[in-house]
Amino acid sequence: PHWPELPAMERTTVLITGCSSGIGLGLAARLAADATRRFKVYATMRDLAKGERLLERLGGSCPDTLEVLQLDVTDPGSLAAAAQRVQGLDVLVCNAGVGLMGPLETCSDQAMKTLFDVNLFGAVRTIQAFLPAMKSRRAGRIIVSSSIGGLQGGTPAPCGTGSRGEALRCSGCGFAPGLPFNAVYCASKFAVEGLCESLAIVLRPFNIHLTLVECGPVHTSFLANLQRPDPEGSEMR
Repeated sequence: PHWPELPAMERTTVLITGCSSGIGLGLAARLAADATRRFKVYATMRDLAKGERLLERLGGSCPDTLEVLQLDVTDPGSLAAAAQRVQGLDVLVCNAGVGLMGPLETCSDQAMKTLFDVNLFGAVRTIQAFLPAMKSRRAGRIIVSSSIGGLQGGTPAPCGTGSRGEALRCSGCGFAPGLPFNAVYCASKFAVEGLCESLAIVLRPFNIHLTLVECGPVHTSFLANLQRPDPEGSEMR
């Protein structure tokens, strides 16, 4: 059926980080292709050359519902420029992220710092850039893409006490074990969990709702884009 087009002022304005592939690309394409054109999507990515994938998914440009913007969540200047460009933002989706897999002793300081700079501090910077305007309007929604890696390995409730009064926990308590060889990645996602759970409470009086999405395995290029544990190769023996 043919749906009437909504006036621009009635559309929901959405900005999504990490749209060059995976979940970000899929979400941006889905919203921009909405039959009723309910959304104005700002699909952002660090490398605009990768925006062709998104346009191919949509079968060409959609100037009324989609705009591709350069944004690097590790660059405060880039975020400030995006916040200046996008006014009246209704929904902010913090989706940019990177992975790091390998034995902990092989992970270099630089690889670990890069991962936290994107996964944790990138989300913090992005929220900081757009939060003041949302607070001023007393309206908004923030969606943060996390992972089951931010849950697995969590401490369950004690299932008993030992002879010295210590808490006892066993493998049959029904909690998920940790993810092997993902220690640093999971640490970044546990940090994101704490960030969002705390932030959600203080944003309620401003009518800003925060949603944390803990994704499981998704068929994307995430594994292909993993960082090497040690970029120099010197720690891999």
